[in-house]
Amino acid sequence: MNLPNRITIARIFMIPVMLVFLLVDFQWWSYELSLGGYTLPVNQLIGALLFIVAASTDGIDGYIARKHNMVTNLGKLLDPLADKLLVAAVLVALVAMGEIEAIIAIIIISREFAVTGLREIALLEGSVIAASKWGKAKTIAQIIAISVLLLNNFPFEWLNIPFDEIAIWAATLITIYSGIDYFVKNKKLLSFSKS
Repeated sequence: MNLPNRITIARIFMIPVMLVFLLVDFQWWSYELSLGGYTLPVNQLIGALLFIVAASTDGIDGYIARKHNMVTNLGKLLDPLADKLLVAAVLVALVAMGEIEAIIAIIIISREFAVTGLREIALLEGSVIAASKWGKAKTIAQIIAISVLLLNNFPFEWLNIPFDEIAIWAATLITIYSGIDYFVKNKKLLSFSKS
């Protein structure tokens, strides 16, 4: 197994560890960091840092694979799966923590499943749907929004700017638009009539 695939698998294994820090209520790690009226539980800080590290490995494994000609079928399968598992797991955790509305998680996760299904149809037809600029913008917007939510709106809390709310709604809208964009550009794959 090559290095990019190992990085991708490490990202998958980081997900349950991150969820333990975010969701399991152990008394000994419920301490809070306080700074100028801003507070953040230590366990949530660790969970946020794990998410940021895991999300950053997405670009790293792809870069290494392309630069050193290490692209494999396993990597093509695991990389998008790892991304979707990471985002879906954290969104569900944020709902459980009361940080976001369930409808936001449902919309984003549903879009991920729908586009994955479209990509599967394309593979069956012998083609590949490349990531679009809107798909990439969606990923960046989601990572920023989730990171700020996990960090309790740091550092914007000091400025009384609800950046976490703005970011998650922006990410949701970009997610919806990018999903529509994929389906509009690949509508021929959904034709039920054989030519």
